[in-house]
Amino acid sequence: MLSVKIELLESLAQALEKLLPGAGAKAAFESPKVAAHGDLATTAAMQLAKPLKLNPRQLAENLRTELLAAAPFQRWVAAIDIAGPGFINIKLKPEAKQQIVREVLAQATAFGKQTDTGHRMLVEFVSANPTGPLHVGHGRQAALGDAICNLFQTQGWEVYREFYYNDAGVQIGTLATSTQLRAKGFKPGDPEWPELAYNGDYIADIAKDFLEKKTVRSDDREFTASGDVEELDDIRLFAVAYLRHEQDLDLKAFAVQFDNYYLESSLYLSGKVDDVVKKLHDAGKTYEHDGALWLKSTEYGDDKDRVMRKGDGSYTYFVPDVAYHITKWERGFEKVVNIQGTDHHGTIARVRAGLQAANVGIPQGYPDYVLHTMVRVVKGGEEVKISKRAGSYVTLRDLIEWTSKDAVRFFLLSRKPDTEYTFDVDLAIAKNNDNPVYYVQYAHARICSVLAAWREKDGGEVASLQQADLSPLQSPQALALMLLLAKYPDMLTAAAVDFAPHDVTFYLRELAACYHSYYDAERILVDDEVVKRARLALVAATAQVLHNGLAVLGVSAPQKM
Repeated sequence: MLSVKIELLESLAQALEKLLPGAGAKAAFESPKVAAHGDLATTAAMQLAKPLKLNPRQLAENLRTELLAAAPFQRWVAAIDIAGPGFINIKLKPEAKQQIVREVLAQATAFGKQTDTGHRMLVEFVSANPTGPLHVGHGRQAALGDAICNLFQTQGWEVYREFYYNDAGVQIGTLATSTQLRAKGFKPGDPEWPELAYNGDYIADIAKDFLEKKTVRSDDREFTASGDVEELDDIRLFAVAYLRHEQDLDLKAFAVQFDNYYLESSLYLSGKVDDVVKKLHDAGKTYEHDGALWLKSTEYGDDKDRVMRKGDGSYTYFVPDVAYHITKWERGFEKVVNIQGTDHHGTIARVRAGLQAANVGIPQGYPDYVLHTMVRVVKGGEEVKISKRAGSYVTLRDLIEWTSKDAVRFFLLSRKPDTEYTFDVDLAIAKNNDNPVYYVQYAHARICSVLAAWREKDGGEVASLQQADLSPLQSPQALALMLLLAKYPDMLTAAAVDFAPHDVTFYLRELAACYHSYYDAERILVDDEVVKRARLALVAATAQVLHNGLAVLGVSAPQKM
């Protein structure tokens, strides 16, 4: 059907070009708001009525006559109706919709994917400080970031995943002193225990392994403990490496892999932070006031100027962020997306202001941001607020162990990022239609069981279904299912543009429901060989699209449940 749509669009473009030179380039179809009105629609008549100084309804009638004379419309279109002030609704013949089955089966995992564009993008996500286990909020970031990367890969982008480590600052110092106190035998509640120290059991685990002089390895480092409780720098290096390893395990359990880990400390050690301050100073975009160095960020839309260097000589946190984003641009990433919590909203204007003020050729609006809210966790009808291991929050690993990787990913992606979300653990493990991930995966497994039964009885192979006679696929349920399959590529494109992987979850739930309706309406393994093969081709194509969509989310498509 995608090929059919292209043919029809070309005919529409030619008709519009006859009416008004240049109008053909704007030819487009949309989906009617009411399914009964048709399968495709165009508002071209209303758009051209004013420049042509014609009544839009009459113009629609003229365009209808022109389209009906075109060969592709004669071949694929059953009817063209005019509605309202000039809406043109197009109803396709069943054979037009049936083409999507062949296209899906022929393209398999490539269905929905666009050709390579040559564009490069970097998505930075999770970016947790190495001061504790990953919490549920980091899990939402991981699911969002990975799915957005997958979405853009379907659109032909070369995508690079990056984890930015804030390994310089006060929090790392707090981690080191908390571990040191634990190693010396102190614990939370003791008079010697600072109010701001980290209290989770993981601190005791780090201290124990430090005293035992263990070696820890992570993706980007390795360190052997000295066991000397007075060597605070050793404790710091060991604790960071230990938590890096722990976070690696969390990400592995969540099936998230990064191409690079970028250290905040490297920006200082390489002189990039000082370089960006010099750029801003040389551009005349800074000034001294009250012993601090300020950026004239109001010149770039910020609500007030921002302090860059405090009176004690230290930089505020957005300065290394500016330096970091300049490196992203210098590494050739024309598009950059940052996945962060909504508490980072205030940094957007100042980072973009710093990038513009640096005058290094970075376009306005760089980088893009996707901000997400935190996640409430409910278990047994009650909110879970703490984890014994973490001390003050539910960890990502807790959530995966209570449910599954698939459930956590699908659930955390099932709402817009900036909406509040409550993760219901009991629902996530339920094996019924109320559980959305189970509902979608069950649709896939159900199809696989039908195909397996066919293979066992008839020795058939899915590849042979590409040549099936699809003419029996005429029922309302079959036509609705084929029409929905045809919407998958456009859905992916729109979801990528809007950074909206939740659109994929909505689509998959709708597709699963549409399949279940079809399955209930028509028996698939019938005696009539032609009918059976047509229906098998349709459900095999449905399984393929379910598989492809779940893969975008990083969720498995089981063959048995």
